[in-house]
Amino acid sequence: MKTAIINGRIITPHRILDQASLVMEDGVIEGIVKGRKPEADCYIDAQGSYVSPGFIDIHTHGGGGHDFMDGSPEAIIKACMAHLAHGTTSICPTTLTCTDEELLTFFGCYREAGKQMENGPELLGIHLEGPYFSLEQRGAQDPQYIKVPAKDDYKKLLDASDDIIRMSAAPELEGAMELADELKARGILASIGHSDATYAHVIEAWERGYTHVTHLYSGMSTIRRINAYRHLGVIESAYLIDGMTVEIIADGKHLPPELLRFIVKMKPIEDICLVTDSMRGAGMDDGEHVLLGSLAHGQECIIDDGVAVLPDRSAFAGSVCTADRCVRTMYQQAEVRLEDAVRMMTYNPAKILGIQGRKGSLSAGMDADVVIFDDEIRIQSVLVKGKKVVG
Repeated sequence: MKTAIINGRIITPHRILDQASLVMEDGVIEGIVKGRKPEADCYIDAQGSYVSPGFIDIHTHGGGGHDFMDGSPEAIIKACMAHLAHGTTSICPTTLTCTDEELLTFFGCYREAGKQMENGPELLGIHLEGPYFSLEQRGAQDPQYIKVPAKDDYKKLLDASDDIIRMSAAPELEGAMELADELKARGILASIGHSDATYAHVIEAWERGYTHVTHLYSGMSTIRRINAYRHLGVIESAYLIDGMTVEIIADGKHLPPELLRFIVKMKPIEDICLVTDSMRGAGMDDGEHVLLGSLAHGQECIIDDGVAVLPDRSAFAGSVCTADRCVRTMYQQAEVRLEDAVRMMTYNPAKILGIQGRKGSLSAGMDADVVIFDDEIRIQSVLVKGKKVVG
């Protein structure tokens, strides 16, 4: 069946097309039509709202009260559906450092969730966040499970699942360069995360295949003195190395608006993607009590002013951001052009994962994953593979 979204403002990676229509058939985009009403079997009237590619979140730990590592396919599905309501049509469930047994359980639950989930976001693959991190930059990662990348260890881990699409690690660790070689051979994106590296480490890592930086500014080194000399950290290295991509938690809390503006001033738009890096509280209201981490051993925290905080409000406990909020923050607070804010939540993450040939834009031949939202970037409708699943 051919479906057309009419009377919309269609967002492309480079501009916004007013009074345009988007035509889809059999889950695939057929094209954009301007100046006339296209022929179709079914019409969706956007009524002047924006028509965007579906949002792609390549780093999230959960949402709607559920964590991807809760140990059941149902938790994964419910977390995915919570993000779907906020425009996410493609998603990379993300792990934390934990026992090997917990990871293996998650791998099985992920595969089963993919079989069971209907009318939800597409599971693009697993993001392994850890366990090969710097203890000094561990953040919320459990130190008892952090280790050095030994070949036997990471090969066993990678052999256990064919669904791993990206992995974050600290490149200064012994064995991290050999890990990069293994990831490259398997077609897995190698990303620098929770790292205390200097520029010397980062440039070597870049040359070996670490092309991306996980949640810029969070859990990483900055300029410091070593034997009286100043050395760049991961943050400055990410700016200095042309072509290195970065992801940012665009909730306006972890990175305040002025820092978001600084990032887009110093790094090309095409090298930046937005992520929620959300915990189970994503999409929940202020005042809600949620657990940070596992159901069995998690720490209680409170959602306050759009971010999860410890009960005494002494520190952030995690992001509760959603994809629409990322776009809204970049547009309204960081003062980025709307088409650029959308690009950083759609085309750019698709390109980072190497799937820009089927995701991330509204070009002919692409998957018909579409979000319709108003001037305040409030979600009105979501379509996955051409099927309306929200709104």
